[in-house]
Amino acid sequence: MSRIDELVAIDVHTHPQTEEFLQAMGRRHQQMAKHFGRERPVVSFAEQADQYRERKMMAVIVNSDSETTSGIPGAPNDLLGKAQTDHPDAFIAFAGIDPWKGEAAIAEIRRMHAEYGIKGVGELNAARQKFLPNDRRFFPIWETCAELGLVVMFHSGFPGAGAGTPGGGGYRLENSRPVPYLDDVAAEFPELKIISAHPAWPWHLENLAMVWHKSNVYLDLSGWAPKYLPPEVVRYADSLITDRVLFGSDWPVMTPDRWMTEFAELPFKPESRQKILLDNARALFGI
Repeated sequence: MSRIDELVAIDVHTHPQTEEFLQAMGRRHQQMAKHFGRERPVVSFAEQADQYRERKMMAVIVNSDSETTSGIPGAPNDLLGKAQTDHPDAFIAFAGIDPWKGEAAIAEIRRMHAEYGIKGVGELNAARQKFLPNDRRFFPIWETCAELGLVVMFHSGFPGAGAGTPGGGGYRLENSRPVPYLDDVAAEFPELKIISAHPAWPWHLENLAMVWHKSNVYLDLSGWAPKYLPPEVVRYADSLITDRVLFGSDWPVMTPDRWMTEFAELPFKPESRQKILLDNARALFGI
């Protein structure tokens, strides 16, 4: 039996913690550690891969590039591509892009797809990257992702970047609102598979409505301890949108161990639990 056949879960939302990725965070590194009450130690890709192997899990490793708004280049996407190549049983790589880079962003997506066979793009963070997904200037990026069959992950709801600081670091919560900004993209590109990352509080009801309404949109439950999930999220995830809900931890913000322990205590039907933890992600990524 292969390791793929032994999988119990796919964590669709993890953030690499190598030196390069922590450096690319700039001042956000300390700001987010203070806000979430947890330092971020350096963790190599090999160490992260072993952690997930021990748990019979795979992990999606995401990246982000906000150089236009922060002045700091994102970590090289090749690091994720090589991590996937070195640990194909543990990692699914997404490429991070700065949407303001236009043609250069599109070229980077095509390069990463051709050289490494990435499965997606993201995590795009409209608040931190200061853009609106439904701005038609960015449509060529979504067109490219749809053409290549890539999943696109957008941060939805409350952003950790700038949280707890005066003015929130200049980041606007509104940019991360799922309706209308992400909903418009899903409507314009029905062939594009979209992950709306996190329950999207305080707009979690909008997020649920969008996912229910548009079958090309998925919801990942990352970034929230399951015991604190709003009851509406639990109810819809266990019923009307079960086929498009995904397990995500937002590691290292939350460990998969804590997430799984608390998720086990929620009143999900066994078939819903199986879909959320594994089956939906396998279908989405063709595993």
